[in-house]
Amino acid sequence: MTATPAGLRAEGLRVRIGPATLLDEVSLAFAPGRVTGLLGPNGAGKTTLLRAVAGLTRPSAGRVLLDGEDLHALTARRRARQVAFMEQQADTRLSLSARQVVDLGRTPHRGRWPVPANTAAADAHERAVFAGAVAAADVGHLLDRSWPTLSGGERQRVQLARALVQEPGVLLLDEPTNHLDLRHQLGFLGTVRGLGITTVAALHDLELAAAYCDEVAVLLNGRLVAHGPSSDVLTSPMIAHVYGVDATVERHPRHDRPHIRWNGLLRERTTP
Repeated sequence: MTATPAGLRAEGLRVRIGPATLLDEVSLAFAPGRVTGLLGPNGAGKTTLLRAVAGLTRPSAGRVLLDGEDLHALTARRRARQVAFMEQQADTRLSLSARQVVDLGRTPHRGRWPVPANTAAADAHERAVFAGAVAAADVGHLLDRSWPTLSGGERQRVQLARALVQEPGVLLLDEPTNHLDLRHQLGFLGTVRGLGITTVAALHDLELAAAYCDEVAVLLNGRLVAHGPSSDVLTSPMIAHVYGVDATVERHPRHDRPHIRWNGLLRERTTP
């Protein structure tokens, strides 16, 4: 269903809009085939970084490398065949069914005008990719529903299926669990973790990041302040510095990942 995991690297990324610097000298390599959680408070630069490595925002300085190639030098079609970006608010004013929304993900693999596949093997591949994405996102029962009738959580899952039918080597997710209930949050991230493709997910919930991400990268004021395994990065001093919150970080008794106990707000952020 998916392509070979791609290598993704940001080198010295800076993004400026007018006088504001949204990203400042961010260098970060995302491990192929692993899940990286992108953490930080509101306004830290998470969405800006995702849009830059998706090829949607051109950096003011630095570059993004996809399997060693400058991502921003690739055509939009080539990028879309390798990189799927699931935005925080997915919406459309068109009267589409969920099935049609998922099918939009195949657009980069088709010609400019839709034509019938010219081989039985191609037809079989299209069907298998679609069925695999629908099963992974658990949206088979939603396919004949119209988009406006879907809840926010249902739309998130349909958008995941749309991203997966792109057969991407890189999956970028901006707050993917925002509209999901707890059961579907766990199911969604469990599905993503099992895909085996290079995944970067901006998350607010540190417990979810600790449970499902192989690595985490932390941004603050547009700068990268920490990157590594969650057990090394998610510490009480880091949380105090980045979030201004007093927290006790313990080892979870069952899976040995960080477990965070919130003690209260600090008057101001501390130095790490």
